[in-house]
Amino acid sequence: MARLNLKAVEERVAPLARRETYDREFIFDLLLAYGKPKGNVTRLRNGSLNVAADPVSEVAQKNVIYFRETDREPLADVEELRTSPDVVRYNPRFVIATDYDELVAVDMKTGENKVFPIRDIDKHFTFFLPWAGMEKAQYTSEAHADVKAADRMGKLFDELLQANPELIDEQYGRHALNVFFTRLLFCFFAEDTGIFDDDQFTMAVGSHTQADGSDVQEFLTDLFHALDAENAEDKASYLSAFPYVNGRLFEVTSLHVVPAFTKSARGLLLDLGALDWSEINPDIFGSMFQAIVTPGKRSDLGQHYTSVPNILKTIEPLFLDELKEEFDACFNSVGKLEKLLDRIGAIKVFDPACGSGNFLVIAYKELRRLEHAILERLATLSPKHQVLYAVSKIDIENFYGIEIDDFAVEVAILSLWIAKHQMNREFREKFGVEIPLIPLKETGQIRADNATRVDWNDVCPNNGEVEIYLIGNPPYAGAKTQKPEQKEDYRFVFGDRAYSKNLDYIALWFLKGADYIAGTAAALAFVTTNSVAQGEHVALMFPMIFDRGLEIGFAYTSFKWENNAKRNAGVTVAVIGLRAARPSPKCIYTDDLRIFADNINGYLADGPDVFIERRKRPLGAQLPEMVFGSMPRDGGGLILSPVEVATMIEQDPRCQTLVKRYMGSSELINDGERYCLWIDDEAAGLASSIPSIATKLTRVTRERTRSKAASTAAYASKPYRFVQISYKPTDSIIVPRVSSERREYIPMGYLGPDTVVSDAAFAVYDAEPWLFGLLTSKMHMVWAKAIGGKMKTDYRYSNTIVYNNFPVPTLPDAVKEQLAVAALRVLDVREYHCEKTLAELYGPDKMPEDLRAAHAEIDARVDSIYSKRAYETDEERLSDLFAMYVEMTAAKQAPKPAKRSNN
Repeated sequence: MARLNLKAVEERVAPLARRETYDREFIFDLLLAYGKPKGNVTRLRNGSLNVAADPVSEVAQKNVIYFRETDREPLADVEELRTSPDVVRYNPRFVIATDYDELVAVDMKTGENKVFPIRDIDKHFTFFLPWAGMEKAQYTSEAHADVKAADRMGKLFDELLQANPELIDEQYGRHALNVFFTRLLFCFFAEDTGIFDDDQFTMAVGSHTQADGSDVQEFLTDLFHALDAENAEDKASYLSAFPYVNGRLFEVTSLHVVPAFTKSARGLLLDLGALDWSEINPDIFGSMFQAIVTPGKRSDLGQHYTSVPNILKTIEPLFLDELKEEFDACFNSVGKLEKLLDRIGAIKVFDPACGSGNFLVIAYKELRRLEHAILERLATLSPKHQVLYAVSKIDIENFYGIEIDDFAVEVAILSLWIAKHQMNREFREKFGVEIPLIPLKETGQIRADNATRVDWNDVCPNNGEVEIYLIGNPPYAGAKTQKPEQKEDYRFVFGDRAYSKNLDYIALWFLKGADYIAGTAAALAFVTTNSVAQGEHVALMFPMIFDRGLEIGFAYTSFKWENNAKRNAGVTVAVIGLRAARPSPKCIYTDDLRIFADNINGYLADGPDVFIERRKRPLGAQLPEMVFGSMPRDGGGLILSPVEVATMIEQDPRCQTLVKRYMGSSELINDGERYCLWIDDEAAGLASSIPSIATKLTRVTRERTRSKAASTAAYASKPYRFVQISYKPTDSIIVPRVSSERREYIPMGYLGPDTVVSDAAFAVYDAEPWLFGLLTSKMHMVWAKAIGGKMKTDYRYSNTIVYNNFPVPTLPDAVKEQLAVAALRVLDVREYHCEKTLAELYGPDKMPEDLRAAHAEIDARVDSIYSKRAYETDEERLSDLFAMYVEMTAAKQAPKPAKRSNN
């Protein structure tokens, strides 16, 4: 099925807004407008594909839609449907209810909702674009209350630090202040959600303390003691109405002290109490709150928390999708549903880099929602289940974490308590059964420790008999950005085993995770920088993982980490899931598609487990050699600016024969202009006789003589020539060594014989246009992205790794001619836009349509070399490239047949 673009969807939806009347046909026509197959919609219309509980008033298709006609308020129906067992079972992307006047829709993946007149469907068509394979760039909007509360918490924190200077530098003083804020957060949440009486905490502070704040410290100290007292008689009379909380949150210790307050601090405290904390998102606020109280992190408020959709990219394919499929399979069996309840109640979730606990919180909530759906279904199937469980089987004691920041540990535990209470309220709304949060009995299994130095089995024992899932977003740090203590962590992980110092810091979590799950049913999924699955890092890390009998069970290929925080992290990440090798399906998720794979290799492609290493010569015999550009090692003496060239030629026209254009990556991409003196042995005498050149050569001699490199000093006697020469007086292709990751294509150049390529780029001499077409194709770009790796966030090209390993089949002359024609078209279009630099022409949002069309022609011709079918994704291209690479390398390594004897 061909994909529709945005304009096509808009045009197809528009007629739906111009109808005189609306009926059941609306939903079928809406699905067709987004490109859903006609056959499927026809079967949905006639009922054969409709899985709705009430097919008379409802239309449902698994993973797509749950639609209801209603005579009630559509909003009420949507709220009822959102958590119904049928919706959980069929996992539709959108839930819609309408009375054919108003339409209410919920995106079940992102939580977004829309309410609008049905006649305005054309104004809201972008909301349903996931049906057409177009995901929203930002999945969730944070509740404004969270951000506002975090900002105000920051102001209060600053005020208290100023009023209590002894807490600024004292480690224990800062810890005490951190814990004080977790207590405040619990009290604000408790008074808005029924744990305390409404506004009980804020009213008590406002009613029992002086306006100047002088006695707030004493009052809060007494109040916290009361919250830790089980018996009412142990509390002051004016605090006796406060309940017993327990759970170590208000435990009296020497470290848990209340700071002194000022008038301003008291006012800020009461302002915070006036906010509505009932809908606080613990998965978001925990990270924001941690940033507030961590020195140097305030400016990054909300930057690094992981959005809910990104967390779901770990837990859904790791275990949640399979649990929902099991729920679907046993939907009508009481016995099987009861077993499923027992199963999810025993699951352990472990985040060995848990931060403030947002991964654990989302996993907990999703398991609770599944449990609620199972219980609701059981109550429908069996009268005995009308009397529902009074407690949940999902215990926060089954949620484990390791976090090096002790305050983040406190926030993570608090976040789990808040999440539990929110799910208890949802349980009460569904079943009318109250599950009280307090007294807090569970304290969680979150340990303050360095995850690289602690035995994970000491935190969450894995005896192979329990269903355990590791999730999280471990820290990234490249070899050049690691702190000394992080470098020391490698020794604890590897011990006496050899390892490369170029391993990313996150590799320690993958390797410890591999050790932890090897030989058991446990599995893991981590969010990671995509660089671990690119370039040389693949061969450094993945062999150690695969040697443990593990495989990549699923992977999300590179995507932008985006959220709506004030400062967006904007890094490119991937999700990698590891498990014991098994025959069950493996999936690659890319461009909003799920692709089943025979094997997922370390480059996150469907292909064999190969590890690309440096190769001295091109794999394909027909490819000419790619070399480093020429290197002067001259201290700048041989390099000229345009002004210098003009002056020298004006003074002595003989200079013109000794100068060539000089081009590296920057000059190519940004249209910079530099020149160089290019003097062979025969012209050395002439060069020395020209004063302006002789002065330059004297400088070169001086610089080379001073050099500590013997190979450079040896050329002091030949100052007129470059030390390393690769230049040939032929047409050449120049390839930048580094290029922005935002570009769809690496902007390469095709140069004439009078340009010298510098060592800041690679060059192919004796180059023909067909090769330029091949190298500027999407096929080659896919290979370069996967194999070349990154320099910071930019593409890093390598002749020995990328080019020399690029698999190219033998090309007939006719194919080369077609490629040459397409390549020359690209060069012609560039020349037409000669007023623009390549940086401008290849900017992601600035690429001219005629240039894009010219590249599309190259892409189509190169794709046809590798496959008779049209490629739908880059992952399909990469899969074919790996298959060809294995075939070509095997042929090179195959023993030659023995020569026949003449006897």
